[in-house]
Amino acid sequence: MSEGTLLIVEDDLALAKALSRSFERRGYTVRHVTDYEAMERLLATFLPAYAVVDLKLVGPSGLDCVKRLHAADPAMRIVVLTGFASIATAVEAVKLGAAHYLPKPANTDDIERAFEREGGDASVAVDGRPTSLKNLEWERIHQTLVDADFNISETARRLGMHRRTLARKLEKRPVR
Repeated sequence: MSEGTLLIVEDDLALAKALSRSFERRGYTVRHVTDYEAMERLLATFLPAYAVVDLKLVGPSGLDCVKRLHAADPAMRIVVLTGFASIATAVEAVKLGAAHYLPKPANTDDIERAFEREGGDASVAVDGRPTSLKNLEWERIHQTLVDADFNISETARRLGMHRRTLARKLEKRPVR
């Protein structure tokens, strides 16, 4: 892919740093912000050709960011990343101007391929494997952990399970 300017809107600093480094090695000029307000201030001096936006941010959501970025430049290629994928948010992201929507974890190659995609793919199987019960449970645990600011006791209370049970589940599949 050609060199370009890239904005990363991501509140996970470790992920943002890793993506920034990887894209910089590929020749991109990268700027990173953690929320909508910082993005708004940056847009006054930096209008990127590409953007990677986390769906779930503190304050206005990634959907608000997509809407604002698309308004700033309708040609900007925007990819939404999320650990909380849903059909509703994917549809809204695309309607608001995102070029693509990827579940985390996604790497630089995945994101670049998403930037390059122009249209949909009719060959995608419509009878995909349903999400397993274990994955659904993990997604619910992770979402509740985030909502409880990673407080294990509060998360266990909200899920209606014993704290030790939750701790054992988290040991088997740690949160990144």
